[in-house]
Amino acid sequence: MSAELLSILALIVMFVIATLFPVNLGALALVGAFLVGTLAANMETDAILDAFPGSLFVILVGVTLLFAIATNNGTVDWLVRAAVHLVRGRLAAIPPVVFVISALLTAVGAPAPAVAAILAPIAFGFAADYRIHPMLIGLMVAHGTQAGAFSPISVLGGIVNGVTKDANLPGNNLVLFLSSFAFNAAAAVAVYFVFGGRDLVRRGRIETAPADDVEPSGGETAGGGVDGGGGGGVGTTVARDTTLRLTPHQGLTLAGIVGLCLAVLVFKLDVGLTAVTVAVILSLTSPKTNKGAVEKVAWPTVLLICGVVTYVGVLQEIGTVDYVGSAVAAIGIPLLVALLICYVGGVVSAFASTVGILGALVPLAVPLLSQGSLGPIAMIAALSVSSAIVDVSPFSTTGALLVANVRGMERDDFYRKLLAYGGVIVVVGPLAAWAVLVVPGWLG
Repeated sequence: MSAELLSILALIVMFVIATLFPVNLGALALVGAFLVGTLAANMETDAILDAFPGSLFVILVGVTLLFAIATNNGTVDWLVRAAVHLVRGRLAAIPPVVFVISALLTAVGAPAPAVAAILAPIAFGFAADYRIHPMLIGLMVAHGTQAGAFSPISVLGGIVNGVTKDANLPGNNLVLFLSSFAFNAAAAVAVYFVFGGRDLVRRGRIETAPADDVEPSGGETAGGGVDGGGGGGVGTTVARDTTLRLTPHQGLTLAGIVGLCLAVLVFKLDVGLTAVTVAVILSLTSPKTNKGAVEKVAWPTVLLICGVVTYVGVLQEIGTVDYVGSAVAAIGIPLLVALLICYVGGVVSAFASTVGILGALVPLAVPLLSQGSLGPIAMIAALSVSSAIVDVSPFSTTGALLVANVRGMERDDFYRKLLAYGGVIVVVGPLAAWAVLVVPGWLG
């Protein structure tokens, strides 16, 4: 059996074992990377370790540590109350606002993981306090970041346009951007209604009141846990505390979060290292307040994500991805090949770097597009959408940040729900992109 086939079989076995036994999938993946890499592909240990996502590890640890501190000292709660004032207490407006802000930030050039790292903890804090389903608010962040991810000045948009130009293929910046925005906006609308959006509309507005003068109105109190969609009576909810006073340490923490945003979005500094730096400064300024923050880092999630990404890195190193892509391209039926290439992009990108997958698959599609039976602009747009919309997977950077920062739901429960949703997107996303973007041009 070839190393490529053996590596695919080993991945399937790992998922089965992790499903049947209480073993962290990330640990299994590290073992798989070691065994497959050394025994099947004759890789050196250093080459295997090079596949470990050090940058992703620092992002996960740094961001969760910073926002653990912000949660401990009440800064996240302050941000939640500020959000209530911003939308005049309309709960139903919060998820769309989160989506739009996420899309805007990535559209102007911020990397999607950086945006998710900044917005997810704040959005989850709001969801936990006001009984908004964590899946709803988390997926608004995820789909929002992808909605703006292919603007001409964005990271992914620049990469796809550059690869397209190098391959001497025609491109269209507007089609690429609007395709990604439309598909992610459609997914966000579906998410809104599936995970309790209509109930938020029925719940109406949250009125402000001092902390010592709190009483429920309309049969419901704010700040409860998630009940599968945020049910409750129809009417107005009085918030438990909507004052916007900041303690000195909260003010310093808020300044640190703003500094993180500026450092990442304006000065293009590494989000993980910057977050760790801010967290250490805050820990030094108030050691007693921030005691125990390190224990709140989602270490099992860090192991899970980094282990799986390491294994996928080994797959890429030994040529498994190219092997699958070449096998698909050799089928010879253009429309079917286009669909299968979209699925290769979606499935692999759910576990690996979207940037890397697009850089590899666009050139792979060149022989197919050179035949002239498929429109290259539509095909590249479909491949881009297929590879990016699956970043809701808990094994992608954006999905991993959602799992690491979730509030209002058990992390394992959220992980399973996000994994199931990601699976649906992996199945439906490439098919929808192919059907809407590629098939009409082929029929015409």
